[in-house]
Amino acid sequence: MSEGDVILLDGDCGLCTHLAVFMHPRMKPGASLRFLAIESEEGQSIISTFPQRIQDADTVYLVRNGTPYIRSTAAIRFLFYMKWYYAMWYPFAWIVPLPLRNLVYRFVARYRHRVFRKPASCVFPMPKQTEG
Repeated sequence: MSEGDVILLDGDCGLCTHLAVFMHPRMKPGASLRFLAIESEEGQSIISTFPQRIQDADTVYLVRNGTPYIRSTAAIRFLFYMKWYYAMWYPFAWIVPLPLRNLVYRFVARYRHRVFRKPASCVFPMPKQTEG
């Protein structure tokens, strides 16, 4: 895998695209995170290195320091890359029990294509955030 951490999102999902476009400029300066589409060749290559149960999850993936995270855990850990006023929500989100977080995550994931239109084109990969 290439340098830095990576978040793998569904390139055909309007919700994923909107969230990435919203969050990318709100990341803290110097955050080393790349956005990739799950469907991309590099995304599939990264996913193929995960244990089989994680490969089969068909969800958002965050690879942080070489460790893969999925579903709500990936979404919450994404807050580590955000500016302080977003990152401060991490402890509050983490308090919610994992089964409940994942239940909400799966509900949103199930209906996301009905609520959000498929983007005209995939915006991933987005450039890596750099200091500036």
